Amino acid sequence: MKKRNDHFVRISAAAAGALLVLTACGGPALPAQGEEGSVQAIEVHTTSAGQGTIDRQTEFVGRVESAESIKVYATSQAKVLETLKELRAKLGETPILFTFRTKKEGGEKEIDMETYTALNTAVAQSGDADAIDVEIFSGDDVVRRCVQAIHQAGKVVVGSNHDFDKTPSKADLIYRLRKMQDLGADIPKIAVMPQSAADVITLLDATQEMHTKYADRPIITMSMSSGVISRLCGEYFGSSMTFGTVGQASAPGQIPVEQLNIAMGILHQALAPQH
Repeated sequence: MKKRNDHFVRISAAAAGALLVLTACGGPALPAQGEEGSVQAIEVHTTSAGQGTIDRQTEFVGRVESAESIKVYATSQAKVLETLKELRAKLGETPILFTFRTKKEGGEKEIDMETYTALNTAVAQSGDADAIDVEIFSGDDVVRRCVQAIHQAGKVVVGSNHDFDKTPSKADLIYRLRKMQDLGADIPKIAVMPQSAADVITLLDATQEMHTKYADRPIITMSMSSGVISRLCGEYFGSSMTFGTVGQASAPGQIPVEQLNIAMGILHQALAPQH
């Protein structure tokens, strides 16, 4: 697989520690697709999700850290768009994933769904974000409206769901990921909280089955907190991306990007085909 030097930056509205590197995986460790699934790479600006591996450069971290000066608590749509425009100017061609994480899914702020839809639509239409996160259990009508508006603006939808209390059953995890796919998310993503090592295995098993049997696009899965191993080995089971922090973590178990790249480098080297 060809290596790329592309990265995502995620900006979260109304949240501290908003900047994250989203490191693309899907490299040599990925198992072959089954006949029922045929995953298509999703192009996000200059990056392909689900294809290739990341060779992160230290210069990039410096660029992200230099953007910390424009990170603010954005409490109005106008301020969000202003901050996003400044971030785009700072980061140039680096793809940006915009997220408003609602309180019910682990964020800091409540928001009504009309405002949520209007914000995601405005961000997509601004042209300053390449992908927009849509919480898939915001109500089917809300999700469809967001997805339609984002796609009309030519941007990518990351459908997401977060369970900070438990790990659902394998069947429920697959149901949630398939629902994201059915509602038009270009990249379904789920993060859950384990209560045991068995829960982490459940998440990885569901990832593998979704990837091989049902997914026709890249998926992202992770087990938070003590399930940190899933952030390192998820690509072997079919998860196309993982998250590494630059600064403050926004979810339990996130790994600083420098450490993440070292660990993944070791795995990639060990799992690479031997010639």
